[in-house]
Amino acid sequence: MNIEHLKDNGTNIAVISSDEKLIVDTQSALDLAMAVKYEIGATKIVINKLAICEEFFILSSGMAGEILQKFINYHIRVAIYGDYSQYTGKPLKDFIYESNNGNNFFFVSTKEEVIQKLVETQ
Repeated sequence: MNIEHLKDNGTNIAVISSDEKLIVDTQSALDLAMAVKYEIGATKIVINKLAICEEFFILSSGMAGEILQKFINYHIRVAIYGDYSQYTGKPLKDFIYESNNGNNFFFVSTKEEVIQKLVETQ
């Protein structure tokens, strides 16, 4: 796992990249967020979609909702970047749409887009 610490316009952002799955359940997501928050001081996290297990994107598993709730409770804002074109189900598309219209959780295509989104939504 590699964590890049960015400071953009007074905003601390942790950009996480990994060849391994880092988020495989609610506890691993919370552990990652708390490690970033306390080691780097960032409450905004950018992570590649490839570092998240596929179960997260199956909304009926409940994992995405649990993780999102934990992040909101701990004031962590997360943006996930990657290719979502393989997902055709309406519930996930709706979840992504609603998340992108909020202030806490975002799904975008590129790392640059996601960093900009986190900077804009202070």
